[in-house]
Amino acid sequence: MFITTLGSHSSLQILHGAKEEKFNTAIITDAKRESFYKRFTFIDKYLVYDNFDEAVNHINSINNSIFVPHGSLIEYLGMDRVSKIKVPIFGNRNLFEWESNQKKKMSLLEKSNIKIPESFESIEDVDRLVIVKLPGAKGGKGYFLARNKSELKNGINTLLEKNIIKNLDEIIIQEYVIGIPMYFQFFYSPILKRVELTGIDIRYESNIDGLKRLPWGNETEPTFVVAGNIPVVARESILPKAYEYADNFVETTKNIVPPGIIGPFSLESVVTDNLDIIVFEFSGRIVAGTNLYINGSPYSWLYWNEPMCVGKRIARELNIAIQQSKLDVVTT
Repeated sequence: MFITTLGSHSSLQILHGAKEEKFNTAIITDAKRESFYKRFTFIDKYLVYDNFDEAVNHINSINNSIFVPHGSLIEYLGMDRVSKIKVPIFGNRNLFEWESNQKKKMSLLEKSNIKIPESFESIEDVDRLVIVKLPGAKGGKGYFLARNKSELKNGINTLLEKNIIKNLDEIIIQEYVIGIPMYFQFFYSPILKRVELTGIDIRYESNIDGLKRLPWGNETEPTFVVAGNIPVVARESILPKAYEYADNFVETTKNIVPPGIIGPFSLESVVTDNLDIIVFEFSGRIVAGTNLYINGSPYSWLYWNEPMCVGKRIARELNIAIQQSKLDVVTT
């Protein structure tokens, strides 16, 4: 059996883990990245596309395969093309539509009894520092901060003038919570019926993280383009609340977006100075921060006592499902 994925994001980790679990591996990549991926001997098959329609055809062309999605899938191919993927997908493909809509994402968190930042439907209601977010997995590109209504209106007008957005329904205006970012990486196994914490990271963002190094004030506008990730180990007393939120989220998605979360997901959070966890976003698939832990995180060792990155954990779940004739439980 082949495990396949799109060449980007966390594809190396996914395919390396699949090979460790004795699967055949295939990558679907554009021509510009083909030579890069051919450096790695754990990839068995390379399918090169010239356009995104061809990428979908390649995905569907591999017999006896399971496709593993990651954070670049919707951003690259778009929902229309992704809906044309016919091979089994690891995880819940019904979540893709929810992930591509910021407002629907926040509603799932709120229904899960998870603390979230306040969102503003109207510019006129804004009375504090806010961050404006764009739809989809753009790695933070286009996000901006606004201290008041005037800055907010100017920033939104810029997005409209540059045709980055077509209308206000495409953005979310969210309270900017002051605290330490912590992105909790989880894995829900419907086979073992448990939530596992697989790691925690912080995104390393340009240019906001560079600006922090300047010893004087400046007028440079901060941007939030993700360029890398930094590992984090949380104070242990924080973890029970993080697990509570993860459990709640799993149950909510079972009811609202059946069959619910399958495999990796992330609760992207800020921890305040009174150690409250405020979740400002979720990812329903593997996140790039898991690439930090190719040999396993401090948390994954607590479950498996062996090197277990999330890519390998996906493949392990598939192996367990195959052994128990439950492949339909972990794929859609």
